[in-house]
Amino acid sequence: MPEAPSLEEYYAPRDFRDRVAYSFVRFLRFFADAFFARRYGHRAVVLETVAAVPGMVGGALQHLRALRRMQSDQGWIRTLLEEAENERMHLMTFIHIAQPSWFERLLVVIAQGVFYNCFFLLYLFSPKTAHRVVGYFEEEAVFSYTEYLAGVDDGTYENVPAPDIAIQYWNLAPDARLRDVVIAVRADEAHHRDVNHEFANQLS
Repeated sequence: MPEAPSLEEYYAPRDFRDRVAYSFVRFLRFFADAFFARRYGHRAVVLETVAAVPGMVGGALQHLRALRRMQSDQGWIRTLLEEAENERMHLMTFIHIAQPSWFERLLVVIAQGVFYNCFFLLYLFSPKTAHRVVGYFEEEAVFSYTEYLAGVDDGTYENVPAPDIAIQYWNLAPDARLRDVVIAVRADEAHHRDVNHEFANQLS
């Protein structure tokens, strides 16, 4: 069994591009905190929609790069597409838990449209910065899900039964609850964090 990723990892910015990536993510975190406050289920619905974009964009562009250069992608394409699929499953899970409003669904469409185009251009011009952005996104995701878990544990959020889709996807116990789902999702995000920071390091 592979070792579980650490929940305390933090990648300190080392150069200008790292600092730009970190500042950009902290800027977006400010707006997420202001809009969603502590409504973590609804935050997850909107942010997981955006989080599923980088893996698909990166996978597609790495695929085209491998074709142009007629060389191996070293496993990057599969890893990035699996990341995109994993983030999509996070979204499908939290839709059942949070029941997003029509306004949040509209916000998803707008946020995804803007972010997709911005991230696509960023990946074209600086794949390293793009992966660093995702690494910092995932650091924030681990932090948010840790706060969400603390809220479940102290009774702020009801520890509702896990949706069937989550039980099947993560192979959870039939009587799994929201707490089990948050732990599984947080572990996924920690893994994505480590993978993207490592990709950025390899591109340095």
